[in-house]
Amino acid sequence: MFHSLSYINSHIGFCGTIKNYPSDFIVTEIDAQGRSVSQARAESRDDFREIPAEQRSSGQYNHKKPRSVPQKLCWEDGGNEEFTSLDKQSGPEEILKFAGEDEDSIALGVGDWECDKDDILDSSLNVAANESLNQFACDVKDTWNAKAERTDGSTELSLGAIIDKKQRACLHSAIRQKFPFLITVTRNQEIVVKPNGDYKELGRLVSEEEVNDFFRYLDAKRENSKFTFKPDSDKEHRKAVHHFVNQRYGKLVETKSFSVAESIAGDQSVVITVRFREKTFRGKKRPLSESQDKQDEYTAFTLRKENLETFEAIGYLSSELGVLPSDFSYAGIKDKKAVTYQAMVVKKVAPERLKEIRSAVEKKGISIYNIHSVHQPLRLGQLTGNHFDITVRDLKRQTSDSSAKPKESIVEAIENVKTRGFINYYGPQRFGQWQSVQTDQIGLALLNNEMVKAVKLFFTPEDLDDPVNRAKKHFFQTEDAKGTLALLPEYKLRERMLLRALNRYGVTEEGCTRGWLSIPHSMRIFYVHAYCSKIWNEAASFRLETYGSKVVEGDLVSSEEKGREHLPLSDRVHVISAEEEAANVYAIHQVVLPMVGHSIVYPKNKVGQWYRERLGRDGLQTCRFRVSALQLNIPGCYRQILKYPRNVSYHLPEDGDVDGRMEASLSDEPSASLHISFDLDASCYATVCLREIMKCDL
Repeated sequence: MFHSLSYINSHIGFCGTIKNYPSDFIVTEIDAQGRSVSQARAESRDDFREIPAEQRSSGQYNHKKPRSVPQKLCWEDGGNEEFTSLDKQSGPEEILKFAGEDEDSIALGVGDWECDKDDILDSSLNVAANESLNQFACDVKDTWNAKAERTDGSTELSLGAIIDKKQRACLHSAIRQKFPFLITVTRNQEIVVKPNGDYKELGRLVSEEEVNDFFRYLDAKRENSKFTFKPDSDKEHRKAVHHFVNQRYGKLVETKSFSVAESIAGDQSVVITVRFREKTFRGKKRPLSESQDKQDEYTAFTLRKENLETFEAIGYLSSELGVLPSDFSYAGIKDKKAVTYQAMVVKKVAPERLKEIRSAVEKKGISIYNIHSVHQPLRLGQLTGNHFDITVRDLKRQTSDSSAKPKESIVEAIENVKTRGFINYYGPQRFGQWQSVQTDQIGLALLNNEMVKAVKLFFTPEDLDDPVNRAKKHFFQTEDAKGTLALLPEYKLRERMLLRALNRYGVTEEGCTRGWLSIPHSMRIFYVHAYCSKIWNEAASFRLETYGSKVVEGDLVSSEEKGREHLPLSDRVHVISAEEEAANVYAIHQVVLPMVGHSIVYPKNKVGQWYRERLGRDGLQTCRFRVSALQLNIPGCYRQILKYPRNVSYHLPEDGDVDGRMEASLSDEPSASLHISFDLDASCYATVCLREIMKCDL
């Protein structure tokens, strides 16, 4: 992929190697204030307000050991994990409304459901409506008991219009509390009652008492409350209950299993416990004191990692701290084969706890320091850029022309890129360099809703004999998710999350969809972004090969006027007119190309047509760039074709024999090395800048 890309400069270049050692490639994040994260002090960072010591000691943090899985907690797939990760599941529209997500239900706050249901029904409905409701409820039950269908066509009942929203909300709750086998919806202020098909289906799995209590619990929707099914020793039956609850109500609740003693004799059984997800209550107003407490949950630190992916480092940290990978936030993903420094924030972990695990993670190539309390997490892109300190070893000529002076060629190449810039390609690490299956291929499968194919690509092994690839080979050959889990190292969090879901739901389209949903959103969307990045790279090459460095009619330039950053994406770019092309109003470094998505506009020239044809070849000609099954939404963005390195400095050996050492680089003589430093904007790749300087693929 990388070797087919273009160059913008005309110098000769030179050859060499990078990343021979992790210390040859040092990356230091530059924070939103423009300072190196390894040098920034916590108390002076404007984006992270330091929390006073008296607040940190007031009990708002958990200063104890990490959350551990209780001894009697058991997973249905045999692993140890927190509540099921099937968040963002969506059920039928009526079910979401039934569970309190409709406009009327939101009119009641948490804790406002303490209305007496009989009083509400008597005061809100006239005698005829009340009798009709009771008769409808009896008919539904009789029909279900007789295993027959209603023949009079009355599959729903209207109770008439109720003007007051809060009165409607209380009436909704009263009906569903009294008749949990019914659901209610609002149509133009009219309350309509229907049979609850989910009640009937769950009634095939558990007792009538349990199903009644479950739906009443779901409707009451009290924060921090739990519901527990009766003890059950049948594992397959428990799986069926887990599956039903998560399939229908995974957006609202999560489930887990506990071992319990059923009798004095100590016989062991298992109960399924249900609790509401925290996000269910995010839309509710909280008391001021409570909202202030919720702010003080984050700890920031500088992460130094060596020869590790960002996700791998998070995996080790989350394992040591007993938190979820999604509890970590960061501004950007850093190189693996490097020493990198970056800001990171973790929620629900005290600074003291982070300090406790320092020695445990150091042996994994991780150091953490500059630990301090903050009020909010980090956001992707919340940085100015990155500073790079790079050593290029084994310098060699790129031409057989003996008249060319190698040292002069190096200086010329660096100065050219310093003044003329480089093509702003996405680097090879974006796509999984040296991997047989690259991340963009997985992203394309997800965009095409080919969930099984995406999983198979994800678990395609490399030709290496290590624990990770042995586990992948086992899954690739057998589809045995449980056996693969036993073989896979603990730190491979994405793989383990996927496998747990596949073990539970099977390697089917639905099972693989649930598998992808089980990993954090930032990891899911990473693969789709990789595909979009590949298309951008190809578009940039086509644009430069077609029109060169001249700005032409139909090109896009970004609108830089202050205050336009909040406009829709389609309004943030300007299309070059024929008159502007003739007058050379714009320069090539101002031209942008779209990253594909549902809200961008394409260039109004051959490049726009190229985008449409290119997406068509991948079967995406009608793609809306929304993968609803995975809760992925890709609006797109715009990216400058050219970028420039800043604060460039470089150093070659001072012995005056650089040329000779480059000539002797194929012998046993010591070879020459180049040390170069520069800053790049966020989302720019040092390997791409070096590629332009050296004119060779790295």
